[in-house]
Amino acid sequence: MKLRKTLYLGIACLVLLAAGYMLGNMQKNNTIKKDVLDLSHVRDKILKDKHRPTYHFVMPEGIAEPFDPNGAIYWNGRYHLFYIFQPKTADIYDSYWGHVSSTDLIHWRYHPTALAPNPGDPEKGIFSGNAFVNKDGQATILYHGVGAGNCIAISSDVNLEKWEKLPSNPIVHSPKEGDPDYGKYSSWDPHGWLDGDNYYAIFGGKKATLFTSTNLKDWDFLGDFLDHDMPSVEPFEDFSCPDFFKLGDKYMLLGISHSIGARYYLGEFKDNKFYPEYHERMNWGGGSCFAPESMIDPKGRRIMWAWAIDSRFKWDNHQEIIQNVGWSGTMTLPRVLSLGEDGTLRIEPVEELQTLRSNHQVLKNITVAANSESKVPDFQGDCFELNMAIDPGKANKFGIKIRCSPNGEEETIILYDTNKKSVIIDVEKSSLDKNITYENYIFRDEGKQRITQQEAPFDINPGEKVYFHIFSDRSIIEVFVNGRICLTQRIYPTRDDSQEIILFAKGDNIQIPILNAWQMQPANPW
Repeated sequence: MKLRKTLYLGIACLVLLAAGYMLGNMQKNNTIKKDVLDLSHVRDKILKDKHRPTYHFVMPEGIAEPFDPNGAIYWNGRYHLFYIFQPKTADIYDSYWGHVSSTDLIHWRYHPTALAPNPGDPEKGIFSGNAFVNKDGQATILYHGVGAGNCIAISSDVNLEKWEKLPSNPIVHSPKEGDPDYGKYSSWDPHGWLDGDNYYAIFGGKKATLFTSTNLKDWDFLGDFLDHDMPSVEPFEDFSCPDFFKLGDKYMLLGISHSIGARYYLGEFKDNKFYPEYHERMNWGGGSCFAPESMIDPKGRRIMWAWAIDSRFKWDNHQEIIQNVGWSGTMTLPRVLSLGEDGTLRIEPVEELQTLRSNHQVLKNITVAANSESKVPDFQGDCFELNMAIDPGKANKFGIKIRCSPNGEEETIILYDTNKKSVIIDVEKSSLDKNITYENYIFRDEGKQRITQQEAPFDINPGEKVYFHIFSDRSIIEVFVNGRICLTQRIYPTRDDSQEIILFAKGDNIQIPILNAWQMQPANPW
């Protein structure tokens, strides 16, 4: 009898275990199904966003505000690019490094998260930095660990998916008030490189400073990096996201001020000091070019990306808006930097973009009469490339209107003003959405005001034509001018028919010897 009861009890336990197992599996499967359905929901939401770019590199989904490009490096036959994103919340300090790679700079493969704050790490988030190859042939990332200081991670992995952080991190602590080094430097936004037997690193902050090491673990402070600053730099500007490299027979220091955006210096580097000779901006009031990052590729090209800040998101409501659209984070197109024969910067889109061209249209020998407009026939859209030469004659303003609605309610104007000697992107009528606004400063409240134009000083030489090379990708436009400057702008037309393109001239006739136009095919997976 006891045996029978024991047997029954055992069977009952087995049944209960089996039921529990089945229930657990059902719950697990339901969780998996829910996760998959949630991902599908996010993807569907993203695909409905008329402002999501199609051939610029963007976050697949989620929060990326900031979205600084970082750690660009060519490794094992692929271009690798890392970027800041926030996987859990919209708290910018809870940032990780995402990772993508490409063989053509256009189509990107996503890799597992590269750097994250792990239990026991001194940092609580991962901010800006760069990548280089160390003495042992290993890929090395120098990055800012939030709340700790600057840190290092190393990888020999073929796909750069496995990184080991130095046990000695942070390599340099952030000095606090009362420390002997407080005010001398900030352990912030580093950029490192190997030169002979020595490593060097620029630390960003209120000012750029220089450090050196022989072993990556022990670093010595060498002093201020810039011998002097330039008259065009405002006293309130900091220097962050540094990037330093040889360009032609000069050295280029690329970076940002948080208040104005991307900028650069050209000059000489000797005796552990940078002597700037020229300073210029890559962003002007109302623009969107921020946090530049560059690399050298096997072809010897210096390739640069930047974060194109989304003007839909304001810091007091960006989490809510991101929830509504399902994503954030847009990069500029990859750009090639070089030094012209005159010793000034040349900036051009990478030639690989040509593989996305379709529906080529060519117009030749166009005359636009003074104080008139001329619609570009048989070509319109929101994702396109335009390349045109303009002989301005004596016109005082001339250019092109894109993303125009038939009734003129919406339009974005790209023009050259001969009196101001400036290239201007006029966004006053770019969107009927009154929540879209543009400001003269990015992260600066003092003196901030709403504006309707991004204006870049640009002087053309006597008899020189104006060459506009324009890329439009839904909510981002990039305007290359004579291969010497590039303006980055976010726009948000609301009308589906804001697709027309119109040429215009004021003050005199203009001649357009040739205008090439292409539709651009999408490169993003969704």
